[in-house]
Amino acid sequence: MFATKIDVDGKLIWAEAEDPVIQEDEVLLEIHAAALNRADLLQRAGQYPPPPGWPDRFGLEAAGVIKAVGKKVEAEGRWHVGDSVCALLGSGGYAEYVAVPEGMLMPIPKGLSMTEAAALPEIFGAAYLFLFLEGHLKEGETLLIQAGASGLASVVIPMAKAFGARVLTTVLNDEMAKAIFHLPTDRVIVTEHEDLSEVMKTELEEGRGVDVCIDCLGGETVGKCLPYMNFDGRWIMIATLAGDPTCVNLRSMYARRTKLIGTNLRSRTPEQKKKLLGDMVDLIWPKVESGEIRPTIFKVYPIQEAEEAQALMQSGKSAGKICLSVK
Repeated sequence: MFATKIDVDGKLIWAEAEDPVIQEDEVLLEIHAAALNRADLLQRAGQYPPPPGWPDRFGLEAAGVIKAVGKKVEAEGRWHVGDSVCALLGSGGYAEYVAVPEGMLMPIPKGLSMTEAAALPEIFGAAYLFLFLEGHLKEGETLLIQAGASGLASVVIPMAKAFGARVLTTVLNDEMAKAIFHLPTDRVIVTEHEDLSEVMKTELEEGRGVDVCIDCLGGETVGKCLPYMNFDGRWIMIATLAGDPTCVNLRSMYARRTKLIGTNLRSRTPEQKKKLLGDMVDLIWPKVESGEIRPTIFKVYPIQEAEEAQALMQSGKSAGKICLSVK
C-alpha cells in the first residue's frame, strides 16, 4: 500500500509502506478520506507520539470501507466487509489502509459524504469529551471557546447550541470573525482590539458569566480570566498554543470554586474511547443526521498534497476542517 511518510528533506511524501496486518478484534479499513488535526503538527514536532501499537504516521480520523474483519469481529457480527464507517485512530489515517480495533468504529451518519464523515471521529469525540464529560455543560449555561476559527470550534459551537447553551468565542481579527459568520455564536470577541478578561468581567457583572471554557491557547490570558468565571466554573485546557506558563490567583479559584482541568482524547484507554464513541453515536449522531450539527469543511487536498495541507493548518488561516481525499 501507499502512505504518507517524511522524506530525507523533512517533507511529507506519498510512498510505499508495509501493509497493515489485522488482529482478531480489528478490521482492515480502506481509507477514502482523512482529516487533519492540530495533534498531527505536534506529532510531527516530536511532542505528541502515537499510542503504543499504532503506526508512526499521521492521521487521527478517517472514513472508508471495511475490506476484512478479524475472527472475533466476524463472530460478534456487528461489522461486516463492505460496511461504510468512520474511525477514531491512534495514528495512521494518511494512508490507503489502516488496521482499526472494532471499538473505534462508528457508522457514518445518514446523508454525509466520506469527506464529511472523516471529519467526525476525533473532532466530534473531543468536542463531546470537553463539553459533556469534562465540562458537564448544561442547558442555559454559557460556554466560551477560544480560537473560534479552528476545526474544533466549528463543531463545538453548533454542538453546544444544539444542547441549549449560550456560546462566546474568540478570534484574532475581524477577518477571522467574518470567516465564522455562519456559526451560531452569541458573541464573537476579536482579541486584536478587545481584552478577553475585560469582556468576561463585564459578562459576569451583567449576570451572563462563563460556566465552561474550552481553551487551546493557554498563556498569560488564562490567569487573567479565571477570576471572572461563574461560581463552579470549569476552565478546560486542551493545548497551549499561546504559551505554557500562566499566573493564577489561587484565592479567586477557591473563593469561586473554579476548576482548572487539563485533558485530551488521544491518551485515553481503548475501553474509555469505545464507551465515549458509543455514547456519542447515541446522543450526537441524531443531531448530525437532522442537520443541527455538521462539520465545517474548509478545504480538501489530495492525499499527495499532505505537506501543503499541514502548512495551511500551521499558518492559522483556515476556518474549519482541512481534509485529505485518499480514494
